[in-house]
Amino acid sequence: MLNTLFQGLFYTTAITVPQFMLCMASSLVIGLFLAFIYTRQSSYTSSFLITLTMLPAIVCVVIMLVNGNVGTGVAVAGTFSLVRFRSQPGSAREIGTLFLAMGAGLACGMGYLGFALFFTVLMGLLMLILERICTGLSHKMDTEKVLKITIPEDLDYCELFDDIFQKYTSRYENISVKTTNMGSLYKLTYNVTLKGTLLEQQFLDELRCRNGNLEISLSRQEVNHEL
Repeated sequence: MLNTLFQGLFYTTAITVPQFMLCMASSLVIGLFLAFIYTRQSSYTSSFLITLTMLPAIVCVVIMLVNGNVGTGVAVAGTFSLVRFRSQPGSAREIGTLFLAMGAGLACGMGYLGFALFFTVLMGLLMLILERICTGLSHKMDTEKVLKITIPEDLDYCELFDDIFQKYTSRYENISVKTTNMGSLYKLTYNVTLKGTLLEQQFLDELRCRNGNLEISLSRQEVNHEL
């Protein structure tokens, strides 16, 4: 039986009821496992979890109903996958998880239940490991900020805040300077790495005293790596 699961169930084009039920049960178990893994690593909505749970079974049925024509099955399943993101873009993580569910459903639909289960467990564990690694990296990203400061035109901005930066940051870089308000104000933009997130308020207070209480903003650096 175990050898059959890894070689494939369907030696003929006709699919029996027990084979159909076994493939459906396996794909639903895979969907539930993927949904459980997803809830462990990120925020989620109930609608996305329902979709993630059902998708392997849907793809499995599509592949079985096209009677072994994998090309047609992949085309139809690919059309299904686009429905979720036609009106609302999905994140790279959501799209990747849905593709994982589709791959597992494709394997189930072709009868390779052993490979489907092995693939799902392996990728699920990998997702958990990578999430732990990325969580550690995100703590570092919390200290990397974009600082925007407005100063009057009569102040020399070249070394105006250097002593404050050295006190509260481990790295700082002036990346842009532009004039505003008919040239009466300068807007300075810096990339800074804070020595600690608990120092933000003191950091802003000292900058505010230095720039005459004009506008200051401190925001997280954006990384445009979303697919």
